[in-house]
Parts: sequence; structure tokens; C-alpha cells
Amino acid sequence: MQQGFFRVTLVAAALALVACGEAPQDLTGQGVKQDGAPYAGVGSSQYAQTGWKVGDKASWEQQLKARAQYGQNDYTRMGTQP
Repeated sequence: MQQGFFRVTLVAAALALVACGEAPQDLTGQGVKQDGAPYAGVGSSQYAQTGWKVGDKASWEQQLKARAQYGQNDYTRMGTQP
């Protein structure tokens, strides 16, 4: 009985120590390209909204506000108010 308890305790201690040895998971040094600013565009203006100027943050924010107000607000799209 004493030996069984000792073995179980030894295995539990070994598992606890193995769990502490995990390697850090970070992106530095792996050649990962970070995203640029969303208002910088993708280089092609083929799919760009009219009125938006590539690289202009204020214009980008204005387009997002307009899209949220007129394109995604069901009350203004249907012409009914709550």
C-alpha cells in the first residue's frame, strides 16, 4: 500500500513538472508580416468605395460611419423609426 501511494505521488509530481516546461509561443523571429493600417488600402482601387481616398484616415472613418448608418441600420433602410 505504501509503495502504490509513493508511485502515484511520484507520477503526479513528474506530470506537474512537465507542465511547467512549455516553450513560449511568440511571433518574434519567425518572419511574420504584421498587418498595416486598414485605411492604407490594398493597392488596387478597383473595389474601393467612391469618396474614399487611399491612405486618408479621416476619409476611412467617414466611410465606416456612413456604411453603419445607411447600409447596416434597418430602421433607416426601411424608412421606419422605432
